[in-house]
Amino acid sequence: MKMLTIVALISTLATSAFAHSSVDTTTPENGATVDEVPSEISFKFTDDIRLTKVSMIHQEAHTVTLDLGGQTSFGRVFALPFHSMGEGTYRIEWRGLGADGHAMQGEFTFTVD
Repeated sequence: MKMLTIVALISTLATSAFAHSSVDTTTPENGATVDEVPSEISFKFTDDIRLTKVSMIHQEAHTVTLDLGGQTSFGRVFALPFHSMGEGTYRIEWRGLGADGHAMQGEFTFTVD
Protein backbone atom coordinates (compact mmCIF):
# COMPACT_ATOMS: atom_id res chain seq x y z
CA MET A 1 0.00 0.00 0.00
CA LYS A 2 2.84 2.37 0.86
CA MET A 3 4.50 1.69 -2.51
CA LEU A 4 1.23 2.33 -4.36
CA THR A 5 0.85 5.68 -2.61
CA ILE A 6 4.41 6.69 -3.55
CA VAL A 7 3.88 5.70 -7.20
CA ALA A 8 0.59 7.66 -7.33
CA LEU A 9 2.26 10.72 -5.81
CA ILE A 10 5.17 10.63 -8.26
CA SER A 11 2.78 10.20 -11.20
CA THR A 12 0.70 13.16 -10.06
CA LEU A 13 3.74 15.40 -9.62
CA ALA A 14 5.17 14.41 -13.00
CA THR A 15 1.86 15.09 -14.73
CA SER A 16 1.57 18.49 -13.04
CA ALA A 17 5.08 19.45 -14.07
CA PHE A 18 4.32 18.88 -17.75
CA ALA A 19 0.74 20.18 -17.71
CA HIS A 20 1.51 23.90 -17.56
CA SER A 21 2.54 26.00 -20.51
CA SER A 22 5.20 28.63 -20.10
CA VAL A 23 6.19 31.58 -22.22
CA ASP A 24 8.81 30.51 -24.73
CA THR A 25 9.47 33.99 -26.19
CA THR A 26 8.03 37.50 -26.07
CA THR A 27 8.36 40.45 -28.40
CA PRO A 28 9.94 42.65 -27.17
CA GLU A 29 12.13 40.18 -25.28
CA ASN A 30 11.96 40.13 -21.50
CA GLY A 31 14.37 42.75 -20.13
CA ALA A 32 15.05 44.33 -23.55
CA THR A 33 15.66 48.02 -24.15
CA VAL A 34 14.11 49.28 -27.39
CA ASP A 35 14.27 52.65 -29.18
CA GLU A 36 10.53 52.96 -29.93
CA VAL A 37 7.32 51.80 -28.34
CA PRO A 38 6.19 48.72 -30.29
CA SER A 39 2.84 48.81 -32.10
CA GLU A 40 2.11 45.31 -30.78
CA ILE A 41 3.44 42.82 -28.28
CA SER A 42 3.48 39.09 -28.79
CA PHE A 43 3.77 35.89 -26.76
CA LYS A 44 4.81 32.43 -27.85
CA PHE A 45 3.95 29.67 -25.36
CA THR A 46 5.36 26.15 -25.13
CA ASP A 47 1.85 24.61 -25.09
CA ASP A 48 -1.70 25.69 -25.87
CA ILE A 49 -3.18 28.38 -23.64
CA ARG A 50 -6.18 30.70 -23.74
CA LEU A 51 -5.30 34.22 -22.61
CA THR A 52 -7.90 35.65 -20.23
CA LYS A 53 -6.29 38.97 -19.29
CA VAL A 54 -3.22 41.01 -20.23
CA SER A 55 -2.33 44.23 -18.40
CA MET A 56 0.30 46.85 -19.10
CA ILE A 57 1.85 48.77 -16.22
CA HIS A 58 3.91 51.83 -17.19
CA GLN A 59 6.47 53.21 -14.74
CA GLU A 60 4.65 51.51 -11.83
CA ALA A 61 1.89 54.12 -12.12
CA HIS A 62 -0.52 53.59 -15.00
CA THR A 63 -2.26 50.23 -15.51
CA VAL A 64 -4.17 49.49 -18.71
CA THR A 65 -5.94 46.25 -19.60
CA LEU A 66 -5.06 45.34 -23.18
CA ASP A 67 -7.77 44.36 -25.63
CA LEU A 68 -7.65 40.64 -26.38
CA GLY A 69 -9.89 41.20 -29.40
CA GLY A 70 -11.20 38.00 -30.91
CA GLN A 71 -8.45 35.86 -29.38
CA THR A 72 -10.67 33.61 -27.31
CA SER A 73 -9.45 30.21 -28.44
CA PHE A 74 -6.51 28.10 -27.33
CA GLY A 75 -3.24 28.67 -29.12
CA ARG A 76 0.50 29.10 -28.69
CA VAL A 77 1.12 32.45 -30.39
CA PHE A 78 -0.71 35.68 -29.58
CA ALA A 79 -0.17 39.25 -30.82
CA LEU A 80 -1.91 42.21 -29.19
CA PRO A 81 -2.07 45.86 -30.26
CA PHE A 82 -0.03 48.06 -27.95
CA HIS A 83 -0.54 51.74 -27.12
CA SER A 84 2.32 54.05 -26.24
CA MET A 85 2.63 55.74 -22.89
CA GLY A 86 6.03 57.17 -23.83
CA GLU A 87 9.50 56.29 -22.70
CA GLY A 88 10.14 54.28 -19.57
CA THR A 89 9.69 50.76 -18.26
CA TYR A 90 6.68 48.67 -19.20
CA ARG A 91 5.62 45.56 -17.28
CA ILE A 92 3.24 43.18 -19.05
CA GLU A 93 1.26 40.84 -16.79
CA TRP A 94 -0.70 37.99 -18.35
CA ARG A 95 -3.22 35.44 -17.12
CA GLY A 96 -4.46 32.43 -18.98
CA LEU A 97 -6.03 29.04 -18.85
CA GLY A 98 -4.05 25.98 -19.88
CA ALA A 99 -5.63 23.31 -22.06
CA ASP A 100 -5.72 21.13 -18.93
CA GLY A 101 -7.87 23.72 -17.11
CA HIS A 102 -5.17 25.11 -14.82
CA ALA A 103 -4.95 28.86 -14.30
CA MET A 104 -1.57 30.36 -15.15
CA GLN A 105 0.05 33.76 -14.98
CA GLY A 106 3.32 35.48 -15.67
CA GLU A 107 4.94 38.75 -16.63
CA PHE A 108 7.74 40.32 -18.62
CA THR A 109 9.27 43.78 -18.81
CA PHE A 110 10.94 45.99 -21.38
CA THR A 111 12.19 49.57 -21.45
CA VAL A 112 11.74 52.24 -24.10
CA ASP A 113 14.68 54.63 -24.20
